[in-house]
Amino acid sequence: MSQPQQSFDEMTRYIRVRSEPGARFVEFDFAIGHPDLFVELVLPQAAFEQFCKHNHVVHMDEEMARQVDEEMVKWRFGEKGHL
Repeated sequence: MSQPQQSFDEMTRYIRVRSEPGARFVEFDFAIGHPDLFVELVLPQAAFEQFCKHNHVVHMDEEMARQVDEEMVKWRFGEKGHL
């Protein structure tokens, strides 16, 4: 028996902050449902905090970020890579 599909609104939202702590603008990756399929966004700190709260985001941990980076290398170069 197949499992029920999540609706779009139920999908997990992931973020990965790329900017330095305390920067005027927060540069981050934002993904819905699949952490390896993301868009790059930039927001002022206050707007970023509101964005995160509104989307109930999950911050990518180091292991998740490493896996995403390895997948990017794989798709660019045709083989699993290590950074």
